[in-house]
Parts: sequence; C-alpha cells; structure tokens
Amino acid sequence: MRMSSLFLRTLREDPADAELPGHKLLVRAGYVRRAAPGVYSWLPLGLRVLRKVEGIVREEMDAMGGQELSFPALLPKEPYEATNRWTEYGPNLFRLQDRKGADMLLGPTHEEMFTLAVKDLYTSYKDLPVSLYQIQTKYRDEARPRAGVLRGREFVMKDSYSFDVDEAGLSKSYDAHRDAYVKIFDRLGFEYVVVHADSGAMGGSASEEFLAVNDGGEDTFVRDGEGYAANVEAVTVPQAEPVEVTVGPAHVEDTPDTPTIDTLVAALNRDHPRTDGRAWTAADTLKNVIVMLVHPADEEHPEGRREPLAIGVPGDREVDPKRLEAKVAPAAVEAFEERDFAAHPHLAKGYIGPGALGEERGIRYLLDPSIAVGSAWVTGADEHGKHVIDLVHGRDFTADGTIQAAAIREGDLGPNGRPLTLARGIEMGHIFQLGQKYAEALGLKVLDENGKLVTVHMGSYGIGVTRAVGVIAEDNHDERGLVWPRSVAPFDVHVVAAGKSDEIFVKAAELSEELERHGLQVVYDDRAGRVSPGVKFKDAELIGVPTILVVGKGLADGVVEIKDRRTGDRREVPVDEAVSALLAEVRRREP
Repeated sequence: MRMSSLFLRTLREDPADAELPGHKLLVRAGYVRRAAPGVYSWLPLGLRVLRKVEGIVREEMDAMGGQELSFPALLPKEPYEATNRWTEYGPNLFRLQDRKGADMLLGPTHEEMFTLAVKDLYTSYKDLPVSLYQIQTKYRDEARPRAGVLRGREFVMKDSYSFDVDEAGLSKSYDAHRDAYVKIFDRLGFEYVVVHADSGAMGGSASEEFLAVNDGGEDTFVRDGEGYAANVEAVTVPQAEPVEVTVGPAHVEDTPDTPTIDTLVAALNRDHPRTDGRAWTAADTLKNVIVMLVHPADEEHPEGRREPLAIGVPGDREVDPKRLEAKVAPAAVEAFEERDFAAHPHLAKGYIGPGALGEERGIRYLLDPSIAVGSAWVTGADEHGKHVIDLVHGRDFTADGTIQAAAIREGDLGPNGRPLTLARGIEMGHIFQLGQKYAEALGLKVLDENGKLVTVHMGSYGIGVTRAVGVIAEDNHDERGLVWPRSVAPFDVHVVAAGKSDEIFVKAAELSEELERHGLQVVYDDRAGRVSPGVKFKDAELIGVPTILVVGKGLADGVVEIKDRRTGDRREVPVDEAVSALLAEVRRREP
C-alpha cells in the first residue's frame, strides 16, 4: 500500500465534535469520518483495524465450537411483538414500513431470529447443544450518541447464542463462552475487568460484563481487591438489621426555606439542636425522591402507562440513575415534572414525607435497604416549611418495599464485608444465562430422551466490535498519535522514504516489496515533491503502525533506521539486514 494512492487525508487539528483523545485521533489519522450523529464511515485504515478485531473474535468463537451465520438487519415486526420487545425497546428502536405498509425494524439485537432459526431446524435433544454467532451491523436510536464509535447508533456487534436441553448444559455453554471472551480480550490490547452484572430487561440468571478500564467510561464498577468486582447496578446492599427505638414521639417543627438537604441541616442545627449534643448531618435526614416510570406501550396505553414512584434514601446519598433504571426495566425513568405535581396536589414540593406516599395514596414508595426498622429520621412533614423529627421506620411509617437504587460510594462495604473502590469502564462484552425467556415466548421446544417436549435453555453473549476499535484507541496513544497493538494494527511496518534522491525511493520500494513477499503487511510513504520528511514522520506517528522503517540519508552509509512506535527506541541496521531484522521484530512482538 503506497501513501501516494492511499485514500487518506490526515488532520492537524482536533475535530470540534470529539471529546475523548482516542476519538480525536481516529478522525485526525483518517480512520473514521462522521456521517451523522452516532453514525461513522470507516475509511480504508479504519476498516483494516476493524477487520482485524473481527478476525480475532471469529478465530476464538470458531475455536470454541461456535458456528457463524448472518441474519438480515432489516427484520419483520412479528417476532419482536411475540417477545414484547417491539414495545419494550421504545424510542431506541428504528422502525419503518415497507411500501405495502408492513411494520419493519432495523435489528438492535437478534435473540428472536436465532431462536426461530433453531426452532425451524431442530426438534430433538440429539441436535443440541449448539452455539451460533454472527458479526453484524446493529441499529439503536441512542438518545445521546457520543465518543465517536464508542456509543453510536449504527455499530458492529458479535452476538452469539447457545441452545441446550437443560440448565447443566447452559452452564457449560456459558463457561465455554466466558473462556473464549477472556482469550479475545487478552488479544485485543487493553486493560479490562470481568464484573458481575445486572440482567436488566434481558432477564435470565448469571450475568457478567467485560469492562475496559477507562476513566472516560460511562459505566461505574466496584471492586474489593480480593477478586470481587461488579457494576454498580449489580451491587446488592444488605438489608439493615432492625434497631431498637431510642427516641420519643415524632414531632413536627417549623423549618422555613429549607427545600434542600443542606438548608435543612443548617436550620436543624440552628433552631432544633439535638439533645445528645451531636450535630445534625445529612445522614440523619430521609430524602424522598419522586420519578415517573413510563412502562412499555400496549393497546390500553399506546404512549406507555405512567406510574409515579417515590424512593426513600438517606439524605447524604443520591439516587443512582443507572441502578434505578436497571431495577425498573423495561420501564423508562423520567423526571417528575410540574404537570405531575399538579396531578398530585397533596405533594408539598421540597417537603415530601412518607405520609403522602404509598400505594394507597397512588404513589408507590420504596426504601433503600440501609434504612433499618426502628431507625429515626428527619423528613418532610408534607407541608411547606415544615419537617418532622424523630419519625421512626416501622413505628410511624412503612413503605411498599425496598429498592437497590442509592448511589454506591468509595469505602462502602461490599457483599463480602470488604470496602469497595470505584472505577470507570466501558462495556465491551456482556454474557447472560437467558434461561427460557425467549424460547418460551417463541415456542422453541425439543423432544428430550424420554420423548417429552421440553423448552430449550438459552444463553446470550455479545461483544461490541466497533466499540473495541474505539477502546483500543483510547488505551493506546500518546501525545503524537495512535500506537496500535500489533494484533490489530492496520499494517506491520510503515516504511518512510525520507529524502529526495532516487536511490532512497528505489531502495524503500525494494524493501517494502521484499517485506510483503515474506508475509508482512506494509504501508510505504512514497510521497515526493512538497511532502517533507517532517510531515512524513508526523503522519507515521499519528497513524500509529507499531514499527517504522526509515530509509533516508543513512543509506549513503549502507544503513537504515528501525523505530519502535510505542517506546520510541531507534536503531540503525545495515540495509542488507533490514528485512531479517524487521521479520524478527514483528514475530518477536506478536500478537
């Protein structure tokens, strides 16, 4: 591949719409180009990297025993209606109609199609187990596409599904996929962690995520340093043990102009000091947060049924949107707006207490499990400018249940009793034991060894392929440009002809051709004329091929220069030994 004919134009300035460094460099180095919000064109360099990522995924899936197929992206509505995902997906689904008015969709994921394919072809336990996969473009109408190819509306994903006759077989298939995923991510060249995950709307039992560790990631996860790791949605706070009531009757006090926790604590310490001498803190207050749940549309509620939900958390905690969304899926979470307050006039905004909440008042009320029965709180008195002090859980108020929705903080104790640390990550893969959810919905049954029809057990396993390119770029760059791991680099060697003499260009071309004859992938910067050696060096560093061969003024002395893009190390070698040296360099550092 010659730079003079390569479809490429590098940029010196960062694109205006790019936030993360890897995203900026993918655009500047000519790997991708934005076509629309969340939609990117893959240029020749980018496509080479994408295909190498796909190749690694495909190799390990094939080695595991997976069989590749490919479903269409344009799909009929009916299978998704059968599983209720036509409505559950809500606005994230790209919907359209054909010329005859039939409803269609662009596939966001393909559980239904895999399930129906196996149903059509297999009828006996003797046909199972089987694992099928595809690497295919998906479509989701993300509300906030961001970070380039990390969160797009069109993206390539590897999705695979296992089909087993019983739970024991499903567990075995799940473990095989998990092992394959470890091998895939070990080869892709970025730091990752495997965490326990919440199944959410997908359902099923066992669920794990493979997260790329990255400070710019959208997902928060926790770990305890002893092997436990989980995304925040899956962290389970133990139910607090009941405590003995140690306060007198609840009493309402005037607390004007205290609609926030900070103003309330200040007023309590000024006007209503504690009898034990300790200062009031936010942790002594009970904050009641109200949201609106919008359930999937149905015939009775074509826009989705709206249900108010109140969540009680200690005042020094916030409700974590992702934890909440995971617990109420497939319902969507929206803010409780002025029109909603108008529809519930008994709610005193800023002073809401348990007395106005509960299913009997039309607002389901769920408490954080850390709120122990017998514990006393300061909370809203359901009247503007008033709070109630010493309101005891179990004595003075109850709730309709509990919910794991409060934000997890650094130092909180995990399920094993050890303090947790928080980190950020990017979801790269997710594996589920789906169980029988989709098989039951679509009637996937086989005859077991006793001739009885049984419902098949399924597993679901996804990897973000285009997202992997973005993550590798985020994890492998420096101030000069990208630094690709050799396993996914667009080329093995970047040859630079750095000079004006014909001898330099002739020798650079000869070396490039000889390297290719030995099986290496080479890009040769043969640009002459006004393209200076400085520009060529900058482009080589920006593009990020792991090994750079410079044929320049040293050729007069019979030497060329080999540069390691990652370390910056340079060494001169005799020109007659350049090919053997480069072959050794590439093979020593593979994959």
